[in-house]
Amino acid sequence: MKRSIIIFVLFLFNIVFSQNMYPKEKSIIAIKTDTHPEIDGNVVDDPIWKKIIPTTGFAQQSPDEGSPATEKTIVKIAYTKDYFYLSAVCYTNQPQNIIINDTRRDSPLDDMDSFIFILDTFNDNQNGYAFGTNAAGIEYDAQITKGGENISRIGRFSSGAGGAFNINWDGSWIVKTKIHDDHWSAEFKIPFKTLRYTSKRTQEWGVNFQRVNASIQEVSHWSPINRQFTVNRLISAGILTNVSPPLSQNIKFIPYFLTQRNSFSGNESKSDNFDTEGGFDGKVSIGSGLNLDLTYNTDFAQAEADEQQINLDRFSLFFPEKRAFFLENAGLFSVGDNSFGGSEVSMFFSRRIGIDPNGNQVPINGGARLTGTIANMRVGLLNMSTKPADGSPSNEYQILRLKKELPNRSHIGAIATNLIKLGSEKYSNEVVALDAKWGIGEVSQIDGYTAISKTPSLDKKKSYAFRVQASSTGKMFSNALSYTEIGEDFNPEMGFLKRTGGYRKWSGRIFTRLRPENSYGILELRPHVNYDGYWKLNGFHQTGKLHVDNHLEFRSGYEIHTGVNFKKEGLIENFEIFPSKNIIVPKSTYDHIEAQIYYTSPPTSKISFSVMNYIGGFFGGDRISSSPRLKLRFGDKFNSEISYNYNNVQLPGGNFNTYLSRTRLTYSFNPKMYIQALLQYNNQSNESFINWRFIIQRTAASGLYIVYNQMEDYDGIPTKRNNTLILKYSHLFDF
Repeated sequence: MKRSIIIFVLFLFNIVFSQNMYPKEKSIIAIKTDTHPEIDGNVVDDPIWKKIIPTTGFAQQSPDEGSPATEKTIVKIAYTKDYFYLSAVCYTNQPQNIIINDTRRDSPLDDMDSFIFILDTFNDNQNGYAFGTNAAGIEYDAQITKGGENISRIGRFSSGAGGAFNINWDGSWIVKTKIHDDHWSAEFKIPFKTLRYTSKRTQEWGVNFQRVNASIQEVSHWSPINRQFTVNRLISAGILTNVSPPLSQNIKFIPYFLTQRNSFSGNESKSDNFDTEGGFDGKVSIGSGLNLDLTYNTDFAQAEADEQQINLDRFSLFFPEKRAFFLENAGLFSVGDNSFGGSEVSMFFSRRIGIDPNGNQVPINGGARLTGTIANMRVGLLNMSTKPADGSPSNEYQILRLKKELPNRSHIGAIATNLIKLGSEKYSNEVVALDAKWGIGEVSQIDGYTAISKTPSLDKKKSYAFRVQASSTGKMFSNALSYTEIGEDFNPEMGFLKRTGGYRKWSGRIFTRLRPENSYGILELRPHVNYDGYWKLNGFHQTGKLHVDNHLEFRSGYEIHTGVNFKKEGLIENFEIFPSKNIIVPKSTYDHIEAQIYYTSPPTSKISFSVMNYIGGFFGGDRISSSPRLKLRFGDKFNSEISYNYNNVQLPGGNFNTYLSRTRLTYSFNPKMYIQALLQYNNQSNESFINWRFIIQRTAASGLYIVYNQMEDYDGIPTKRNNTLILKYSHLFDF
């Protein structure tokens, strides 16, 4: 223990004295006008835009960090009493090389020609918005919380957004684009009532702009951002001055009508039923900083189905939330611990509301949520109730969240959750947690949380959890060290706990980024070491993983990652790893080594390919694992993605294979109308699943949705089939 304390103190010392200084902020003036620009994508010839002061001077983040952007980008900002306007003119010598990979709303913009800007409307370096588009004019928007921290450009090995970037937030706004002989241009029109900000008469906002010039693999920013961060990092933004927005008051009413047909066949029985229902969502702005969301008879038929997973471990799988109502302002309610593989501990996990442990929907009566900012205090209140289903009682879900923003990316906060099961015998589960972050300089921080739970029949003294972490994300070196302890009876029933029964965890990371000059086309080398170790509270070493790796990224966009893992798995009881063949892993401690290699081709190509391979020891035997992924793009309308996960496992207790196939097909008629199919088969569960969605979006969160779901159970041949056809229409009334 003394050695661990000494290592932790030395790590903190390294963080404090290894700060990177960033360039001085740039600024741009917002010009108020009484005349509205015509939103048609034609910026250069618009007489209104000719009167607005421009800004330019973009610098590369990649490939040649700090060098001027290869081609010029001009940005102008104006506003009226009701709307915020921004125009971007992206010059190019070769407009025929403009790359458009997707035309659906919120499609990732890092692999195509695109423009993104961020707004820090409270100018607190903590909370903001991202808006963007590509040359085809798609709508791309997101909420930014937690300063945009932990959003790494190396997404596969980032520490997880943890709610810091919410792409599922959809605001009401307009963008139009146009491609010309020597440039492409974009015009944005954003109602002030879509944004949240302070009540000051004249304000300064944080702002930054990003352009992706995809044909030459170039990313550039107006206010420079070091290579390890994204445009969402609010502390790296410049300043937008002379903003005088109105006091925002807005009421939105979104009713829906739904009709569906359900059919079932199997085991010599059939059923067929028809159902119709309706409900609504409502949004009420309370001043400029608070928002009240209301929902009644909530339905999420339009949400994409879950991506299935193969589980060869004895711990719970994490499935991300995809329902828009719960994803809006999700970062505010995020308190817990995220790892490279996803969430491990979370005080609130929204999938507990309206979804049972098997992934089936539970009817939601309704609820309300109040979120926003009061005097630099972030406030969140949520109350929802579900209907009885499949013998389970109705439930009440209650949350209170307070978060005080402090200078230099710091905060203190508290969250309280209460789950009430309304059966014949009332049951409740309560969790109270405190969390905090202390920003050190511009690239380092110390953060953590402490929590207790209260559950009938469980020992209060063992119902605790806490974590402390120190991290630094510098230009060349990124380091992290954390300690987590979970009590034996800690039970966040409204949250997520990957490992139950209590444990202690040490985790550390040393990550380096090196950019050699003129070295065989290499852009960046990223050698790094990660370690995660889990011990039961009695000292038993349950899991250990030492990961030694190096990423090799080329200027052409190709990447190769090579690594080796030194792993330990300790079983205190027998583990049935493959029930269909009754294959058992005996309780013991297993030490093994595995090699891994990852390859990916440039994502901007019409055909791109990636694959992750593992080979090595596995629970006293051997495993070969491969996960290839193929993406095909035909023009800017049709996209397809085919992936496969295969495991060949040979154990003393028996051999088995698992495979999971997934195909995603998308055809976009225009940025607001598309059809998408998700087809999956998993031999571990012997299930195939098809999810078809045809969507015509009118505005954010409204439109026509036609959804078809089909699930089949297999035992050599199909034995059960469930079919559902859903027609849903929702309409936005904006007052």
